[in-house]
Amino acid sequence: MRGLAALLGAETPPASLAHGTTIVTNAIVEGRGAVVGLVTTRGFRDVLEIGRQSRLHLYDLASPPKLAPLVPRRLRLEVSERIGPDGAIAAPLALDEVGGLIETLAREGVESVAVCLLHSYANPDHERTLRAALASRFAHVSVSSDINAEFREYERTSTTVLNAAVMPLACRYIDDLAQALGLETTGAPLHLLHAAGGMMSVEAAKARPLALAASGPAAGVAAAAHVSHALGLDRTLAFDMGGTTTDVCLIAGGAAETSAQRRLGGYPVRMPMAAVESIGAGGGSIAYADPAGALRVGPRSAGAAPGPACYSLGGAEPTVTDANLLLGYLNGERVYGGSIRLDRERAAAALAPLGRRLGLSTLETAAGVVEVANAAMLRALRLVSVQRGYDLRDFALIAYGGAGPVHAGALARAAGIGRVVVPVHSGAFSALGCLVSPLRYDAVRTYRARLDAWDPKPMEERYRDLEEQCVAPLRDEGIAHERIVLERSADLRYSGQNYELEVEWRSTPEALRTAFEARHRQLYGYATGEGIECVNLRVVARVPDVAVELPSRAPADAREPSGEQRAWFVDAGEVTLRRHDRAALPPGRVVDGPALIEDEWSTTLVYPGQRCAADRLGNLLIESGA
Repeated sequence: MRGLAALLGAETPPASLAHGTTIVTNAIVEGRGAVVGLVTTRGFRDVLEIGRQSRLHLYDLASPPKLAPLVPRRLRLEVSERIGPDGAIAAPLALDEVGGLIETLAREGVESVAVCLLHSYANPDHERTLRAALASRFAHVSVSSDINAEFREYERTSTTVLNAAVMPLACRYIDDLAQALGLETTGAPLHLLHAAGGMMSVEAAKARPLALAASGPAAGVAAAAHVSHALGLDRTLAFDMGGTTTDVCLIAGGAAETSAQRRLGGYPVRMPMAAVESIGAGGGSIAYADPAGALRVGPRSAGAAPGPACYSLGGAEPTVTDANLLLGYLNGERVYGGSIRLDRERAAAALAPLGRRLGLSTLETAAGVVEVANAAMLRALRLVSVQRGYDLRDFALIAYGGAGPVHAGALARAAGIGRVVVPVHSGAFSALGCLVSPLRYDAVRTYRARLDAWDPKPMEERYRDLEEQCVAPLRDEGIAHERIVLERSADLRYSGQNYELEVEWRSTPEALRTAFEARHRQLYGYATGEGIECVNLRVVARVPDVAVELPSRAPADAREPSGEQRAWFVDAGEVTLRRHDRAALPPGRVVDGPALIEDEWSTTLVYPGQRCAADRLGNLLIESGA
């Protein structure tokens, strides 16, 4: 609010606002959700506690303890009813039990209620009846048929409970924001960024606040997709290296890949999200020697407070940023962000004890820290590309975040990526992502059918229901129907398989089979020709015409380098590295590496043997030499 006041004047409300927030993610990770009660089908109160027999730490002798269930057993209440997987009512809802459930939940101090009945994805009538009854006593009620209408009880229950847990906090936050902005009186629209990389209305966000989780990385990915489209790049990798984590995501055909299920705080969440892989490697990641004497980096981080040792804010442990400074990859004479000066002596003092433990000089230790961090980030890049059937050599790397442009050149060369793009607004890239994200609504519903017994009529009816569900909030905002783009897809699998692949919709079973087997072959290297079944139908509605045009830069007068310094590279040894002011680089001016290109908020490192030039928009384009 202070920023808006400074920008617009205290008395001038904005015409519209696109907003992203980490409040939901933080609440889940920190366990600060509301007290939630769960109402479920009799006999199924322990689904959350049973979970899945997925032993992620099977061979870890110091494996973490099993996560506590999201709702304690005393707040997991049962009601008599039963719906079959085909939607038929096997036992009616016992309405006479509902009053006692409400009184029990109220007596326990429950603030928000989650309702998840068996097979409600096939028939939501019982859940809707319960929601109406609970709404007379509780302001916040989440029902699974609205939040995640898919089969698999544990994941659906977990998602619904998490939505209920963050609903009171998110609703208060959104209401306070709208009031502070004065939007209730001005009528200006407020949209919030969700995890799939789109914008949604206030009403949609208050009903499904869990969709706001992980929207921060999604904003950067949305901006990367926008830059990819503007530059005519078909395949790119978004590479966001911050202080604590590195987030990577694959973008193909101008659209970021999405995932139907992720984990937040260790719990499964099933809703469309940008398929971002995050690892604990950032500029503030702490380097150490493990008990076997091997050099490790992260996931523990110095964070913003106290930060790397070279910030002189109280940090004493060695970090990636300290290593970059010692290697000459950062300018120790510059003031960053208007207030931070980098202290080379403090960085050396932090790395020296680690070097003694490893038997290396301080400079060798710094190089090792950077190499280990780069190796971890390279694995993340391969995870989202090579392991999904793509060739990294077909991609460009879009680098942003505080540390991304420093490491991108080395990663691109190691991965075989020929081009690196450092966007002109890399220091505020997530904010740009909010501006360029389209209005978008997603819907999914389980529908089981074999391709060899295909009946198009019920399929079409269900797709139209899902489309109406997605279009309704856009219509409420006055969006003309011709501006809305509808996309259909289906989750298919070989009959008897446990998990499925999302495939773009085709109008015939034969075309669906061809698309599924092509995707299966891309991911796994083979296709069996066995029977295929559909398990879920999906619809996305979006308004893609985002009216944001980035301005071209006026040609600048070519200037000499602003200075030079010594730097050390594993392959080239110690070299002289020239520094350039980014704002002074005219479009097309070539800078040969090794070089630093600096602006107020970021540093781009051009490695030896690489070439860099700015384009007409101010993006830096680096030929990696891969």
